[in-house]
Amino acid sequence: MYRALSRRDAAYEGVFFTGVKTTGIFCRPTCRAKRPKLENVEFFPTIVEALHGGYRPCRLCYPMDATKPVPALVEKLRRAVDDAVEGRVTDKDLAAMNVEPSTARRQFKAYHGMTFHAYHRARRMGLALRDVKAGRLVIEVQQERGYESPSGFREAFVRVFGVPPRGAKVEDCLLARRIETPLGTMLALADAQGLRLLEFVDRRGLERELVGLRHRLKCAIVPGSNVTLEATATQLTEYFSGQRMTFYLPLAPVGSDFQQRVWAELRRIAPGRTRSYAEMAKKLGIPKAPRAVGRANGSNMLALVIPCHRVIRADGSLCGYAGGIWRKQRLLEHERKFSGLAE
Repeated sequence: MYRALSRRDAAYEGVFFTGVKTTGIFCRPTCRAKRPKLENVEFFPTIVEALHGGYRPCRLCYPMDATKPVPALVEKLRRAVDDAVEGRVTDKDLAAMNVEPSTARRQFKAYHGMTFHAYHRARRMGLALRDVKAGRLVIEVQQERGYESPSGFREAFVRVFGVPPRGAKVEDCLLARRIETPLGTMLALADAQGLRLLEFVDRRGLERELVGLRHRLKCAIVPGSNVTLEATATQLTEYFSGQRMTFYLPLAPVGSDFQQRVWAELRRIAPGRTRSYAEMAKKLGIPKAPRAVGRANGSNMLALVIPCHRVIRADGSLCGYAGGIWRKQRLLEHERKFSGLAE
């Protein structure tokens, strides 16, 4: 990605966005700004992730803009969010700017595909998370970013993870760790039984998966680490560097007996190889049930280690992948290259 950024390679438009730590902005791969040093950048697969990372859109390459020029009202709204200390703009603030709130929401949604409030919520939370990661006290961050109470600040955490961190006992928890990879940030969850979840954080439905795990396992999810998560991070690094193509981790996927059978069969597909849903169904002794196999494949919550990305259509074309078709293509190319099967 850094090489693509250095070349300003247009082929990577929409594939990743670059966050520049020294300026707090995020850019397109083709941005004309001076190239930042490698140690000063991090990469994001989506705009929302970049916003949650605490970055604002670049005013030179306009990474959020599908077309130009940017509507004047949309640009005015974005600048208002960027200039707000709390990262928050209320309807009263809009009125003071002589902006009708309903018009603002309508135009912002039409142009960006996300609501104005969703944008400034993402910016606000991103700034708060950056402050916490930098070592600042939570109570200071809560007050500075305009959260009126501690309960309001932790509401998002509780909604996803079930209980605030201080209210959970580690032995009753699923421990959660974010792991950076060349294809984007992943979230790993594990307990004493093994790895329960490994997903790219921008996967659609991830929050639903987290809530489902919480309910099925009757436990909370809290940030932390253990031996399994440490091994997962290490083996992911080795995988993406080409040092390994197979994972050896204690796995504890949560699913029905049928799903478990499908997932076990997925692990028998060798790196660099692919199968169709019909081939999978035959291997499982249910040749007339490729659709059921497809549904079980889609419900896999252990990306890469249970390699659902190795399943393709019968005609050889790529089919849906929760992490994005572009990731599926790159994973298959990566595995062919390091398994000696590249064309």
